[in-house]
Amino acid sequence: MKSELSVKERGNTKTIAKIGVLSAVATVLMLFDFPLWFAPNFYKLDFSEVPVLLGTFALGPAAGVAIEFVKILINFVLNGTDTGGIGELANFAVGCSFVIPAGYIYKHRKSFSSAIIAMLAGTVTLAVVGSMMNYFVLLPVYSKIYGAPIQVFIDMAHAINPAISDLKTFVLYAVVPFNIFKGIVISSITLLVYKKISPVLHR
Repeated sequence: MKSELSVKERGNTKTIAKIGVLSAVATVLMLFDFPLWFAPNFYKLDFSEVPVLLGTFALGPAAGVAIEFVKILINFVLNGTDTGGIGELANFAVGCSFVIPAGYIYKHRKSFSSAIIAMLAGTVTLAVVGSMMNYFVLLPVYSKIYGAPIQVFIDMAHAINPAISDLKTFVLYAVVPFNIFKGIVISSITLLVYKKISPVLHR
């Protein structure tokens, strides 16, 4: 019994250590962000979800949520917040919307085709949840914080894409494409590197 508990404790310690390392890598990757050509420049792409998704595939959905949480928490501590934590909570929810469905699908059938399906599902939920969070939470919060009407953000997007004329078209033509593009990029990178580093993550 003691040996079984010892093995379990060592396994838990290893998992916690891996979560810590992947969270640290994700936090560093958050620092290297850049805007995309089809969305306002306050929407920036970074690759911090790559280690989160890698951890999710290797350790399970719960570990993925933990990595996402620690990543957001470290960034919050180091860089502070302009939104009273609301933006961070929204980012956490959006990140989880990507890795949780992907993780659950891959957990039940670990194969290349299953990984593709898992990441497609994650990308779809990322687009849906990201759109809802922007429409109902993020844009209204940023509008209040910066003392600017939402129309200012809409006008910035309209300058890039004339089809954007109100909040709904802003979400449809800027937020949705941004999150779909992000999901595809993160998924593609994960596919390229997962097999190579999988042995390390499963030790």
